[in-house]
Amino acid sequence: MSAIHRRTKILATLGPASDGALKMEELLRAGVDLFRLNFSHGDHAGHAARIAAAREAEKSVGRPIALLADLQGPKLRVGDIAGGQIDVRMSSELRLRAAASSNDPDIIPIPHPELVASLQLGDKLLIDDGKMMLHIVRVDGDDRIARPVAPGRIMSRKGIAAPGRPIPIPALTEKDIADGHFALKHGVDYIALSFVQRAADVVMAREAFGAGIPIISKIEKPAALDDLEGIVQHSDAVMVARGDLGVELSPEQVPIAQRRIIRVARAHGKPVIVATHMLESMVEALVPTRAEANDVATAVYQGADAVMLSAESAVGRHPTAAVAIMDRIIRAIETDRDANPSAQATSWTATPSTADACARAAQRLADDLDCPLVVFTRSGSSAQRVSATRPRQPIHALTPSLPTARKLALVWGVSADLEPEEPKSFDDILDAVNRHEAASSVKRFVITAGYPYASDNSTDTIKVVERK
Repeated sequence: MSAIHRRTKILATLGPASDGALKMEELLRAGVDLFRLNFSHGDHAGHAARIAAAREAEKSVGRPIALLADLQGPKLRVGDIAGGQIDVRMSSELRLRAAASSNDPDIIPIPHPELVASLQLGDKLLIDDGKMMLHIVRVDGDDRIARPVAPGRIMSRKGIAAPGRPIPIPALTEKDIADGHFALKHGVDYIALSFVQRAADVVMAREAFGAGIPIISKIEKPAALDDLEGIVQHSDAVMVARGDLGVELSPEQVPIAQRRIIRVARAHGKPVIVATHMLESMVEALVPTRAEANDVATAVYQGADAVMLSAESAVGRHPTAAVAIMDRIIRAIETDRDANPSAQATSWTATPSTADACARAAQRLADDLDCPLVVFTRSGSSAQRVSATRPRQPIHALTPSLPTARKLALVWGVSADLEPEEPKSFDDILDAVNRHEAASSVKRFVITAGYPYASDNSTDTIKVVERK
């Protein structure tokens, strides 16, 4: 364990720049806590090889790491245009039609009938990440008539988006379901769900993958902000997917949305990841811009559980340097004397559960006594509850479950160790603590656990241990 206990976790995306167990081990030693597999790219054979390499690297560093399978979700795209592209003038009047292709230069084929049908007079349609913007000026039967905001070019197969207009398309495609089951079969710990617009999308994912599968909802559509509370309640964690969110929101609205998503996730005690463009310049450069360093710092100050590297670690020229610099930024912010983790704590209901009350009491004890917390947990929920209180002290989680230890790699402030022997008494828990170097040398610490110790009871016991 390092001299400074880093609480905010680092999620790194795997790709060609980070392939192989040796490279992944290097990234883990530089500070990565969990890896992301992007199922928008690559095939199953490639993902299987990366999963195997990540588990090999996990064994080498000797600590549990989590793997996150990020599903592609439905991709809304322009159909096939004759010649592959058309040049659009300001005076152009284009007909948007639900079709896979078109040979007419005045007809833009859109192979998504639901999208075309949802467009109304005055709506905007963004093409190719907003490089081309069309205004809907008329509804003509099943077609929509649009005019460009500025001249430009529309090309086949480019992405499209309708800001502010919920699209009646499910968040899971057949590809996503196949990818998700493949990833779970190969031992990933989280499924990240794209294109979430409503809580019902998360419910559908649970029906597809199973009730006990941890689901991370990616907030990347403005429509999701209208049902944010419901989405967070039904999810195990959320991700602020700022890249896609920024396509449909104006630039000044993205930081407001980020702060709101983090605040709602924290209020429900759910882990939250801030993603996209964190150290983007390091795809090529050896150092980030000062604005990027400040961006990472803002996420830490706001209470994010994890910050994510995308292209920086997947295809960048300096993946290890990007991780090391992100690690340095986080540590610097967390040791800032003005930083106040308790200000990020979960908002408690008027009648918290026994487990919630014990977590809060353990946090206050540990902070008052200036000593670490040790949490014995099977499912991970006890450690997550303690994390939600945002103590100033380190949280050491001991668990007999390897999947639980891995999942806790995402949770703020928690260092998880595998404890294969089930405790039958409090003395057994003390013996388990002594077997782990991170806590064995500490003279005083606070332990929380459920009693009886070998049962699945929620946390109801707190004890302060004083060593002589």
